[in-house]
Amino acid sequence: MASSKPHGVENVGSCLRNTKGFTLQVLTGCWFMEFSSFMIMSVSGASYMFSLYSRDIKSVLGYDQSTLNFLSFFKDLGSNIGIISGLINEVTPPWVVLTIGGVLNFFGYFIIWLAVARKIAKPQVWNMCLYIFIGANSHCSTNTGVIVTSVKNFPGTRGIVIGLLSGYLGLSAAIITQIYYAFYGNDSKFLILLMAWLPTAVTFVFLPVIRHHRGVQQPNDSKAFYNFLYTTLVLAGFLMVVIILQKSFTFTKSEYYITTSLMLLLLILPLAVVMVEEKKIWKRKQEHINSENPLKALNITTEMPNLEKSTQAPQKQASCWKSMFRPPSRGDDYTILQALFSLDMVILFLATICGLGGTLTVSNNLSQIGTSLGYSAHSITTFVSLMAIWIYMGKIVQGVVSEIIIAKFKVPRPMIFTLILVLPCAGYLLIAFDVPNGLYAASIIIGFCFGANWPLLFTIISELFGLKFYSTLYNVGSVASPIGSYLFSVRLAGYLYDKEATRQMAALGLKRRPGEELNCNGSECYKMAFIIITAVSLFGALVSLILVLRTREFYKGDIYKKFREEARTAEAEFCPTQNKNGQTAAYEG
Repeated sequence: MASSKPHGVENVGSCLRNTKGFTLQVLTGCWFMEFSSFMIMSVSGASYMFSLYSRDIKSVLGYDQSTLNFLSFFKDLGSNIGIISGLINEVTPPWVVLTIGGVLNFFGYFIIWLAVARKIAKPQVWNMCLYIFIGANSHCSTNTGVIVTSVKNFPGTRGIVIGLLSGYLGLSAAIITQIYYAFYGNDSKFLILLMAWLPTAVTFVFLPVIRHHRGVQQPNDSKAFYNFLYTTLVLAGFLMVVIILQKSFTFTKSEYYITTSLMLLLLILPLAVVMVEEKKIWKRKQEHINSENPLKALNITTEMPNLEKSTQAPQKQASCWKSMFRPPSRGDDYTILQALFSLDMVILFLATICGLGGTLTVSNNLSQIGTSLGYSAHSITTFVSLMAIWIYMGKIVQGVVSEIIIAKFKVPRPMIFTLILVLPCAGYLLIAFDVPNGLYAASIIIGFCFGANWPLLFTIISELFGLKFYSTLYNVGSVASPIGSYLFSVRLAGYLYDKEATRQMAALGLKRRPGEELNCNGSECYKMAFIIITAVSLFGALVSLILVLRTREFYKGDIYKKFREEARTAEAEFCPTQNKNGQTAAYEG
């Protein structure tokens, strides 16, 4: 009887220790890191929202469409020139580039908000270009720190990993819009303020847990990512319903509070998957602790990294300049120069310019396209939110479907990339010929293809050129985006829009005053631009077919075989299993 109390206290103490240990494991584990990556990406899509706040910039600062499109070009340039971020991430832990991203995001968008809210003197055009470049460039640091780290942690499931992370990035425009309605009502100037502080705050909350986890890939990890996928589909479906209801009915601020609260609950739903996966790891750890010889296993675990390092013989490598025209086989680790001078990269780069140039033109000009075709301001907001949802769907469907197609039918991934270049042509023609209510369908089609384009590009780069220098090569591929944006959005669509607007003013006997915004009305504003963009996209698809032919043999093989073998080896060496002699193998959590 006397020993019952100490025994009870001991049980309580053991329970508290287990709870504390499990909590610590969750917070430092690879699955909570993945959840944290989702949270960061879910508020990092300010570059997708340019159409929502560009109207304020245009009216307050008195820009014509060419100037506004020039500003959007610097937005695209900033959000895709991330080579410096990639190089930094090659030699530093992920929290460094994430910190840089958070600081740049706040500075850039906060200054833009001060200008649009007239709290500072009207900046010159080059000042605004610099501010939006800085704000958008933060996304390079964020994406590099999050996506590259996740791909290196889970290389055998990189297709769905990139698809999921890019999917949250696509949903971020709709997520931020809902939070904006709840916080600030319908004053779109404050949307820029929200884009300044929210992504920065979320990044600084989660950046301590974004790190490399050595040897965490397991053979059945894809099941967990499919469970993550189901939770995001629920979130996307909810947002779609809410957007439709908000277009059909007038919501009060309290109703926006309710919908935003429900959205935030669905946003953290992946935590359930995290808990399930970490519980499995915890059980294996407990089995290991209760095994016959835990001290021996513990010693093996702690000494294993040093043992591996000591057995690696130093290898002499040739100069990167001498080997840049002698690349290894596809799928092996290319150096940065070998990848840059590869014909595969040149083809992929050119096709991406042709494809992304058109979709970015729609994304950047969606507000002006809707206005010129006679759609209401509320409908235009709906287009932006719909596009965000379908950008998400494109990223997710690509991530899942392309993996299935490649695994079962051995179809080269560049073939899917080619189809994604052809499909948006239907949307371009709907805009060019002003089909009644065609902008609804066009925003869906083009949003889907725009979303699918990015993870396809990044996955192809990782598969063809390896993961050793993926931080840099990931950002090299992104450079195609601002080039396409400048050629098609600024030099083509913006120029033709202003030309038609000037003609319309001259026909009415009007003359534009300095500092007055320039507006165009009617289908002629964008007709010729999107006919040309359609032709260029089809040309890009033909170029992409060359890459399909060059890589068809590579994709017939098992491109992820070595990663699955490494996962099985890691599981055999580090998981708590009993070998034939009854000895306990080591476990690394």
